[in-house]
This record gives sequence, C-alpha cells and structure tokens, in this order.
Amino acid sequence: MSHDKTLTLIGAVPSPYTRKMVALLRYRHLRYRIIWDDPVAVLTGMKIALPKVALLPTCLMLDEAGEIKAVCDSTPIIRRLDAEFTDRRVIPADPALAFIDYLLEDFADEWCTKYMFHYRWASAEDADNAGTLLPLFQKIDMPAEMFKQFKPFVTERQVSRLHVVGSSKVTAPLIDASYRRFLSAMESHLEQQPFMLGHRPGACDFALYGQLTQLVGFDPTSRAIAHDIAPRVVAWTGLMEDQCGLDPTADAWNTLEHAPQSLTALLNEVGRVYAPALLANAAALAKGDKTWQAAIDGGMWSQQTFAYQGKCLMWINSEYQLLSAGDKARVDVLLAGTGCEILLS
Repeated sequence: MSHDKTLTLIGAVPSPYTRKMVALLRYRHLRYRIIWDDPVAVLTGMKIALPKVALLPTCLMLDEAGEIKAVCDSTPIIRRLDAEFTDRRVIPADPALAFIDYLLEDFADEWCTKYMFHYRWASAEDADNAGTLLPLFQKIDMPAEMFKQFKPFVTERQVSRLHVVGSSKVTAPLIDASYRRFLSAMESHLEQQPFMLGHRPGACDFALYGQLTQLVGFDPTSRAIAHDIAPRVVAWTGLMEDQCGLDPTADAWNTLEHAPQSLTALLNEVGRVYAPALLANAAALAKGDKTWQAAIDGGMWSQQTFAYQGKCLMWINSEYQLLSAGDKARVDVLLAGTGCEILLS
C-alpha cells in the first residue's frame, strides 16, 4: 500500500493477472489506482527497486519498515489483503473450503493460462490479433512506423515461446479438449450458483475471471468456442468485472458437504491435467532436468521445467498440511476420485 492506503498496480489490459486483481479490489471496496504501463519503466522512474521478476501486475505495498516495495504474485497479495482488511474477504472462513479455493485459484493461474497462451499465439488469426493490439495497449499513440516494427517483433517473440508452456502441434488437441471440458464444467456449475463456492466470490473466482477476460474477451478462437458452448460463462465473465454492488453474507459460502456435484466436475479437470503436470514438473526439478515429458489425458505432454510450479505443488501441500485432521478428512471426501488426491502426499 502507499501511505494513503491506496494500492498502486502497474499492469496491462491483456494481462489476466492484472484483471484478476483489479476486479478483486473493486469487489472488496479497496482504494486503488492502476497504471497501464511497463513495470520496469514505471519503477525506474519512481526510483523504486525492481522485484526479482517484474510480473504483471506489479503492486506497490508497504514492507515491514513502512517503505514502499514493489511486489508481484497475486495469490499471496490477496491473502495479505484479506488479513489487513476484514470486510468482504475472499478467502472462506471454513479452512477446508479455503483449501478448495486455493486449489482452484492455482489451477486457474497455472493451467488455465496455458489455454490463454496457446489460443493467443498458436494460429495465424489469433497471433495477428494479439500482435496488433498488444503494442497499442502499451502505447496508444505509438507512431505508425514504430508500430510496423513492433508488431512483428512481439508476434515472433511470443510465437517462438509457445513450446515453453507446452503448446505444440502434438499438444494442441489436448489443450483444446481440456479447455472445452473446463468450459462445459463451469457452464453446468453456473446453473447451480453464481460463484464457484456459493453465493459470494472467492479468490478462485477472480483467478478464473482473469484468464477468461482473455479467452472470452480478447482472443478470437477461444472466444468463439466459449460463445458456442458456454454462454453462462461468457455472461459471468462480464458480471465478474465489477461486483462492488454485491452484498455478501457470512453464510453465502457453500459447505463442502453440500456443494453441488458440478463442483466435482471442475475438480475432475484439475486432477485430469494439472495434477499430473505438477508431479512431472516436480520430478524433473528433483533430477535437474530442464524439460519434462509425461503422459497426460491420453497424450504426451512436454515443456520446460519451471521452479515456480514446483513451489506451487509445495504450497498446495502446505495448505493441506495446515488443516486439522477433521478438515483433511472432509477435503479427502470431496477430492476422492477426482485425480487431485495425488497432489496431497
């Protein structure tokens, strides 16, 4: 936070994590300002030390000494905000439900973003759309000559990085099938209730919303698929942009024991694709391998090994281990048969 308790974010409209945080701050009635720009340029101009990796959004918050510090990673930031501001919290009070919220948020941040990156850059039509708009979001008054150089530079750089997140001609059918199953599961879930965990949004809702702002609102191919098979999801994405008028009550969360069966369908997708990917990545990290390959959903997936996703697996385990024996048992019942059980060792 800045000294007047206004949170400053530096981000971009085509960034799902920026959109995640802006929507969350609106819902929580927290004061914020958004700077649509490159974090490195902004922080350098403000003479604020850069984080190790300047991700979108980069947030300015006070550290323990009361100094302004640039921080990234929306998940811990959301939990810090829940601790500092008690009204309209997004982490469920029930620890077992909070764990499910954490798991779904992580799935959105780390797997659903694969949908986004794949659809944005894998086809010529989508890449042309993104290559045209991304430079203009950074500088709307960019001179025409600069734009002519910037568009191919951005497009070629991003297309060349598809393999890093596992997108290839081999995995394209797997990604497409997973995206369609995810949309269908979420469509069915929204027939039962307006948010993932009941009648008020959790952190996972904002994480899913962030990715869907791009999949539904920016990239042509993924947008067409969503409009075809998941109209509720399309409408929900629009509604999630600003939930500041919602008046949530303490009993608006589901209990795990009375959550609709449609929640299990969402968890099935987590267990089907994301759980084995996390374990394969962790095994590669343990061996020091720079890439990994594993059978996922009947196909062969390969990609670069990521230390951060190794931490994601560790954090999921840590959240689970913090639960009481009774809450672990409740979580175990819900996750039984979903494939997510393999994450909890």
